[in-house]
Amino acid sequence: MPASPPNASTSDPSSPPVPPLPPGVNARPEAQRRRWLPWVAGGVLLVLIGLGLRPRPIPVEVTTVGSAPLRVTIDEEGITQVRQRYVVAAPVAGHLRRITLKPGARVVAGETVLASLEAAGADLLDARGQAQAEARVGAATNALGQATAQAERAAAALKLAETEAARRESLAERGLISQQELDVARTEFFSAQQEARASEFGQRVAEFEVAQARAALVRAQPGAGGDAAVWAVTSPVSGVVLRVLQESARNVVAGHALLEVGDPADLEVRIEVLSRDGVGITPGARVWLEQWGGEPALEARVRLVEPAAFTKVSALGVEEQRVNVIADLVTPAVERVTLGDAFRVEARIVRWEGDDVRQVPAGALFQRAGAWQVFVVEGGRASLRRVTPGRSDGVNTQVLDGLAEGETVIIYPGDRIAEGVSVSGITGTS
Repeated sequence: MPASPPNASTSDPSSPPVPPLPPGVNARPEAQRRRWLPWVAGGVLLVLIGLGLRPRPIPVEVTTVGSAPLRVTIDEEGITQVRQRYVVAAPVAGHLRRITLKPGARVVAGETVLASLEAAGADLLDARGQAQAEARVGAATNALGQATAQAERAAAALKLAETEAARRESLAERGLISQQELDVARTEFFSAQQEARASEFGQRVAEFEVAQARAALVRAQPGAGGDAAVWAVTSPVSGVVLRVLQESARNVVAGHALLEVGDPADLEVRIEVLSRDGVGITPGARVWLEQWGGEPALEARVRLVEPAAFTKVSALGVEEQRVNVIADLVTPAVERVTLGDAFRVEARIVRWEGDDVRQVPAGALFQRAGAWQVFVVEGGRASLRRVTPGRSDGVNTQVLDGLAEGETVIIYPGDRIAEGVSVSGITGTS
């Protein structure tokens, strides 16, 4: 049988003949496309797998290096106390009548009767008591002279400090001295004011002691009074009754404590700090008192860091060496009328502060190979940078060298962060 011509249809003899294909044209294009389709699909699949396996940027919390005020403080609890308090005692032995005054009662120096004593005349007429009374008069007189001299010296120091502060204010207005020198002058003026006030208080107390001693001596004379003689004990200073130490009527001996009086407007704060922290605290340092029951924070100034420390057991049972820091309140009394004696406050003692300090969050720094380092974001990748830190307040740390303002650093870098790792920054709130 003769072979059928190319492209000839064998199913329908009546169909028209198909013309032959030109030379070089594939007779099966669809079959060829089907042969390459698995390779194309495999290539697309490999691309997708590669994209899926490509390392993604690690999300990290970042912040920008900037300048802001920084204050380094020592934070401890403090207790308020009346700066000048006076314990009124029985000047002679006798029967104490019931004290009707209550804590908080207002008293006036030399006028308000604090307690009444029915003096025991037999004790006052005793020869030994006579000699003791005379000795007390002499001692009280000498103490009054010393208190008067101290008050005069404090008044002179106050006048000098006031003049110096005014001179420094004038120089500061013309830009001839630094702000620190001006602050020192203001602190010295404030300290001189407090010292003058304390000296006046001491002088009034000394005068009261002289009056009491002379009165006891007079009553010791024959015929000055019998057993029923009533001795009125008046207040030595103006202020309020802080505590009533002996309220009920009873027989008391000379020197028995009766009441405690003082001026609650003249407050100071006693702050217990670790001895190693106390070394860096200087007189005149600013103190901010918070959590005292009102707003805003109260301002105080360090007057004294006691020279002797003491041992105290912490809540964890650890023995600590602590020292008392005494600070005078600067905030006017009208802004803290409800603050009284032995009130608890949160004290922040300023050790150092700056107004324009380049800083980063403390969580951005870490130590590696004995040096402080940070991770800086450059071109979407983490770059290790060595820095020189300065002072820190526990939240932010001063950067002395190694970073420039405007650079982006990573906060709290984890173990996944390394040199050259791709990162995606999330702005932090620190």
